[in-house]
Amino acid sequence: MALVGCGGDEPTGDDEVGDTGDTDGDEGEDTTTGTEAGTDDSGTTDAGPTDTDGSTDAGTTEEGTTDEEESSEEETTGDPEPLDPLPESNVGEWVYHEIPGTYCRDGSPAGLVVRYADNDSKLAIFMEGGGACFNGLTCAANPSSINPGSYDPGPFGGVFDDQNPDNPMMDYNFVFIPFCTGDVFMGTTESGDAQGGPQDQMFVGHNNLEIMLDRIVDTWPNAQEVVDTGVSAGGFGAGANYDTVASYFPDVDVVLLDDSGPLFRDEYLAPCLQQQFRDTWAIDAALPQDCEGCFNGDGGGLSNYLVYIQEKYPNAPMGIMSSLEDGVIKLFFGYGANDCNAFFPSFNNFPEALADMRDNVLTYDNSGTYFMNGTGHTSLSGNGFYSTEVNGVVMSDWVTDLMDGVPSDVAP
Repeated sequence: MALVGCGGDEPTGDDEVGDTGDTDGDEGEDTTTGTEAGTDDSGTTDAGPTDTDGSTDAGTTEEGTTDEEESSEEETTGDPEPLDPLPESNVGEWVYHEIPGTYCRDGSPAGLVVRYADNDSKLAIFMEGGGACFNGLTCAANPSSINPGSYDPGPFGGVFDDQNPDNPMMDYNFVFIPFCTGDVFMGTTESGDAQGGPQDQMFVGHNNLEIMLDRIVDTWPNAQEVVDTGVSAGGFGAGANYDTVASYFPDVDVVLLDDSGPLFRDEYLAPCLQQQFRDTWAIDAALPQDCEGCFNGDGGGLSNYLVYIQEKYPNAPMGIMSSLEDGVIKLFFGYGANDCNAFFPSFNNFPEALADMRDNVLTYDNSGTYFMNGTGHTSLSGNGFYSTEVNGVVMSDWVTDLMDGVPSDVAP
């Protein structure tokens, strides 16, 4: 098998939130050429001409700057930082890599899983699902660490199928980011407390992602097609971190594909619950500070982030998928009922909330939605990706069109 990486060029099945380019890596050439300043070709030190007052002239360039100023500028600019790509591995092989500086919410090391393709231009960044941790009940069903062995041999269904010609990501390099921070990849605090749950948790999903992206862009500096995607908690993560991901690929119209991670307007997603997310995970620091409407005084406004990224990246295709009665997301958003004091979490108007998001939030030409009947949760990593059909549109075809820059709204 071909060995790739270094700038070269989930567990199987659907994730459940409710379960609950080439570069050689050289450091860059020294831009200083010729002999050292103040030394002539013979090796004799030249202190420069002496002024009549006895002071020494350090020398002046043709542009009028002194040698000392040029030297200072070189020291300030310095050589480019060396690339730090991910390790090489065989094409088609899933390999887990612990990433220094990244952590799960219990403080154990975090990492990512890589599968190289036979190119260096196509890349998918996939964020795993797996619940959330913001109270005692939700934290109990959310992983707080990573078992690297669970990704060997790796996921192969749905968008991970590298043999199915109906898969628009069949020949993509994949970076699979396991979920272990409990914060839907939005957290920025190393000491967060879940209400009625575990304390001093490392909710650092957003911080981890930034560290990982540094390594990812060093591995695929020639990426021309990039998909930012995920399911459930990872769907929220892909959407909420879109601006961050896109900033690492400034010359690419990064595709957003969010499976089962919708963000509703305040009329449907209770501001008190949004405030709980902000307080528990410290997500405000992960949001763009120039996002007007993202920081409402009552805690609401998170859906305005979707408006922000549509406006900022008008040529980038963005799509959100969901079941009309997604039982898992209804449960989590149901904690906002009765002003966040519901004894039993309930969310009874989910289809209406989805339609409102489509009609009043995702209103730009670069966005689309794919809604389907039922209570199912996540589709991208299972065989339903190829068999699900709504109003004559197969899910995999809708994703293909989205990636081709032709988003559409599909619903029963």
